[in-house]
Formats: sequence, structure tokens, C-alpha cells
Amino acid sequence: MLNEGDPVPDVTLTGMDGTPVSPADFRGNKLVLYFYPKDDTSGCTREAQEFGAAAAEFEKAGTWILGVSKDDPKSHAKFTDKYGLNVKLASDLDGSVCEAFGTWGEKSLYGRKYMGIDRATFLIDHDGTVARIWRKVKVPGHVEAVLAAARDLP
Repeated sequence: MLNEGDPVPDVTLTGMDGTPVSPADFRGNKLVLYFYPKDDTSGCTREAQEFGAAAAEFEKAGTWILGVSKDDPKSHAKFTDKYGLNVKLASDLDGSVCEAFGTWGEKSLYGRKYMGIDRATFLIDHDGTVARIWRKVKVPGHVEAVLAAARDLP
């Protein structure tokens, strides 16, 4: 399990345009890497919209935002187009990034158990170190908390 103070794992995701993207690409800047279960579901849509609405404030704080799910780039494109999202999304097609960040696990819905992505957010500093972690995220108020932490991080 990844902890605060740990270096960010050397992982690669697939960007919406199909090109590789890695947290290392953002080194020298702060990065919010947020994991969400599924495109176009109510909680995930709200979270993406709220991060998008705060994007200018994150930019002022010198912080990039990257959302991650196992959905493919085509799904991400439909999701962003449908809701006019202005956050970057990336695909973890094989689940290796979710495993590296400890966001893949057993979930339960209406008594049915299944494997899925736990909603979690990682704030990564300029040097590629995990500065803050939010696990088992509840969407209301979350973006504000992450923005406050990004502003406080040198």
C-alpha cells in the first residue's frame, strides 16, 4: 500500500488520445492523481465536474489534475464530450496502476461482492513524492480539501 512520503511508482497510463502518460511527466509541478470507478456514473461525473470547475484555482496553485479509471480512451472521450469536462483523464487498462497505488480491491453493492476501483486521490509534490492521500473518498467537499492541500504544499 502506498503511503504519504513514498515516491510515486514508475507507472504508465494511456491518455485520451492513446499516447502514454505517466505521473513522472508532471515532475517539477504538483499533481492531483484521482482514481474513480467508472465514467458516466453519478458520483464519478460529479467528481470530474467539481475538479473541472476548480481547474483554474488548481492551476494558480501550480497543480495539474489527472483522473484515472479502467475505462478505455474512447469511453473517456465520450464522457468528457457528454459533460463538457475540462479535466484530463487517463486509462489504466490492465489495472497495474490501480494495483501500484492500492486503489483496486473488493467492493460490495447491494450485497454483491466484486472487484473495483476505490475512489482515492493522491497529491504529488514537485519531486514526485506522495504528499497527501485521501482514500474512500466521498465527493461532497473533497475537491475543496484537495485544493486547500495543494495551496499549502510548497
